[in-house]
Amino acid sequence: MPLVMGVLSNKTRAETGLDQEGFEQLFDAYCDELRHYVYYKSGDMEVAEDIVQDTFLKIWEMRSSVRTETARALLYTIATNQFANKYKRQKLRFKFEQTIVEDRTFETPEFELEVKEFDRKLQQVLSGLNEKSRVVFLMNRIDQMTYSEIAKNLDISVKAVEKRMKKALEYLHSEIEQKF
Repeated sequence: MPLVMGVLSNKTRAETGLDQEGFEQLFDAYCDELRHYVYYKSGDMEVAEDIVQDTFLKIWEMRSSVRTETARALLYTIATNQFANKYKRQKLRFKFEQTIVEDRTFETPEFELEVKEFDRKLQQVLSGLNEKSRVVFLMNRIDQMTYSEIAKNLDISVKAVEKRMKKALEYLHSEIEQKF
């Protein structure tokens, strides 16, 4: 994903504020990425859509004071806070959407049943990961983000990303050995 600074406007680093075009460019650049991030935290696409919509609404409301060089970090901070406010004291169960190609007539019913059972077990294992490790794992493995990109998005150190990924992989390895 390209940096937004060059995309948003011709303003200097010291200037603040987004015009309509800058806001639209920010939205186009980060809407999907932010939606994935919130989805990984919540496990619910509708919640992710709502939080992203609310996040961009807040950015629009405060557009006159938004600095383009920190807009991405601000988006993630607002989205994280929105999520935390919405889900205080609730334990979430992660539900990963399955994407299965519908035209699979070459597969036997037994194979289909095995695939569904494998997917169910895999979803169970993923939902057992703690939220921080799950977010890092999915950002790396699904969105193919580097540890540096994940660290920047979550506002944590690369070492923290490495530690969370290590915990996630250890957990997944032990659980998969038991369930599969």
